[in-house]
Amino acid sequence: MEPEPPKTSYSFIFVTTFLNFLGFSIIIPVIPFLVQRYEPNPGLIALYVGFILSSYSLCQFLAAPALGVLSDRFGRRPILLISLFGSVIGYLLLGIGGSLSVLFIGRIIDGLTGGNISTVYAYVSDITPPEKRGKYFGIMGAVGGLGFMLGPAIGGLAATIHLSAPMYLAAGVTAVNLLWGYFVLPESLKKEHALDRVELAHLNPFGQFAHLFTISVLKILFPVVFLYFFASTMFQGNVSVFLKDILSWGPKNIGFMLFVVGIVDIVAQGYITPKLLPRFGDIALVIAGAMVNGVGIGLIGLLAHMPSIAILFTAIVILNIGDGMFQPAMASLISKSVEQKKQGRVQGANQSIQAISRVLGPLAAAGLYQYNRGLPYFAAGVVVIIATGVIIRYVGILRAGEEGAAV
Repeated sequence: MEPEPPKTSYSFIFVTTFLNFLGFSIIIPVIPFLVQRYEPNPGLIALYVGFILSSYSLCQFLAAPALGVLSDRFGRRPILLISLFGSVIGYLLLGIGGSLSVLFIGRIIDGLTGGNISTVYAYVSDITPPEKRGKYFGIMGAVGGLGFMLGPAIGGLAATIHLSAPMYLAAGVTAVNLLWGYFVLPESLKKEHALDRVELAHLNPFGQFAHLFTISVLKILFPVVFLYFFASTMFQGNVSVFLKDILSWGPKNIGFMLFVVGIVDIVAQGYITPKLLPRFGDIALVIAGAMVNGVGIGLIGLLAHMPSIAILFTAIVILNIGDGMFQPAMASLISKSVEQKKQGRVQGANQSIQAISRVLGPLAAAGLYQYNRGLPYFAAGVVVIIATGVIIRYVGILRAGEEGAAV
């Protein structure tokens, strides 16, 4: 029997996941107001917010597969620590500011080293049996939901002191986590599971996809991941501008709304999903979660025509219950699709696909927003329903792949 992994491993992973979502969400309530300091034209604020968020995701798309492969070769620990260091620098530059270009540089640096989530999932895959991964991915999702819940509330409150305060706070807690990981985090990748060598083609994000798309299950799952996160980031990348314009909300109110998002996410991923997964399985939860999420996002669009806090919070609860079912189940399906020595590679490709969707999602939302403020959300709901249809169409192949992984 293999020894149990040290409790500090799971503790560090959960804290890192928490801080990753905290750091990401802490800037959401303030990003339109940061841009406003350097862009006096109100009509361009939504566009610049979209570009700043997309620049991070574009760099993550380019870097995540390489970081995933490097973690398969050299271990998860060094990649995690490098990623955390990059986040510290990125948050500091956002806080220092001075111009739009500095804001862009901060997000670019964070994006280029933003492989921590893919490496975190690979780390958990290393130390967790396949049959328990869905459970632990659900816990990670709940912990991330807690970070997403507290981040906007902390960011909104800290912004009342100074607009840069949330970024300095994010840099500080991430630096503390980096130091903790340096001293306590063991390596999870066993030598027999490490790649023998890294070829140049492995560092090419498009080359990664060419290889992984030869796996029948991933040929279905990765397009679904792209569509789902494309729609989600249309919501995430535009919602602060949307609420600022529709309800005249400032950072504090936007932070409170995202606090509610986190509460629902914790309940969904930490309580509902772990109970449903053993009974219904990954595939059923992916389908149900996507359908519920698509309906919730579409409801947000009604606010443009019927401004109502009741509609807003009803939609938020619905879409996040769906998200809480979809994400852990999808992560579990993807992790089971490849052998152990390719976990970093497949998780890197997964994060890269999510990243490119995050490049395009905010830009699509910013473009549609110019025509109608509710249009990005109606369109996003339709995209999620299309993703659900793809899963339903190929459910037989997915079930066959799941049975093969269990053998």
